[in-house]
This record gives sequence, C-alpha cells and structure tokens, in this order.
Amino acid sequence: MVKATYIDHFETWQKEFIFSHPIKVRFSETDMFGHVNNTVVFTYLEEARIEFFKSLGLMQYWIEGDSDLIPVVADLQCDYLSQTFFDEKLEVKVKVNKLGSSSVDIHYLVQKQNGKPAFVGRGTIVQISKKTGKPVGWTENWRKSLLTMIGKECVDA
Repeated sequence: MVKATYIDHFETWQKEFIFSHPIKVRFSETDMFGHVNNTVVFTYLEEARIEFFKSLGLMQYWIEGDSDLIPVVADLQCDYLSQTFFDEKLEVKVKVNKLGSSSVDIHYLVQKQNGKPAFVGRGTIVQISKKTGKPVGWTENWRKSLLTMIGKECVDA
C-alpha cells in the first residue's frame, strides 16, 4: 500500500500515466549497502522530466539561444517504496497532475521490471523569465500540449 499524501487512490493514479522513460541502475549509483543511493532517484526524475518536456517540444524551446524562458524546479519530493539495486531496469513514468498559469505539478511513478513500484514522487516546475526571474504564463499552445499529458480530467491550479 502506497502512502503518499499526493496520491488519493494508488490503483487509479498509476493507470493515468501516459509517458515513460527507461532507466538502468548503474553501479556508481549504488551505495555501500548495494542499493540505489537515495539522492540518485532525483536524477532519474530529472532525466525523465527532461525527456517528457522534449516529447512536447518544450525543452527545445527553452534551450533555444533567443528564448528568455527557462523551467525551474520549485519543489520536488520522493517517497521510497522498495529497495532498488545495481543493474535493475526501471521505468520512470511522468504525468501532469495540475496545470497552473505558469507552473505545472508533475507526478512520477518509478516501476521495476515486474511492475512493482520502487518510488513515487511529485514536483512543481515554474516557467520563468531569465531576465526578470518572474513567472511567465504558458501560451495557449503549450497549455494544450501539457493538457494532453494529464491522463485525467485537468484540474487548473
């Protein structure tokens, strides 16, 4: 039973993911006890989040030379559900949970090959101006793209 405050009903929640990214645990990511170091999981979430944004075209837009906009992580959390070891293959699933005017609340599900959840997480990403440091709202096109990845009826924040 998963007990994370941001998940109401785990079975329903896990079915709502549309995007996934594979990860293979490298030896350097394990600690002296032989399992994935707790800080490494945030790197897995970052890698999957970047691939998620690439799939929408957002990452390419943000890293263009003339773009003033960048994504920043406002908060990020992870709940550890089972130990994970060297050479295990993981699937990091990503979905939009809530879409704000300039932010997006993203949920993560990291599953082992047998489908068992290893980690769950969530985080808020805010689109800001590099020049001012202030939030910048999503364009209508970006809103539509993000809403296609929500996996359930959208809840605007």
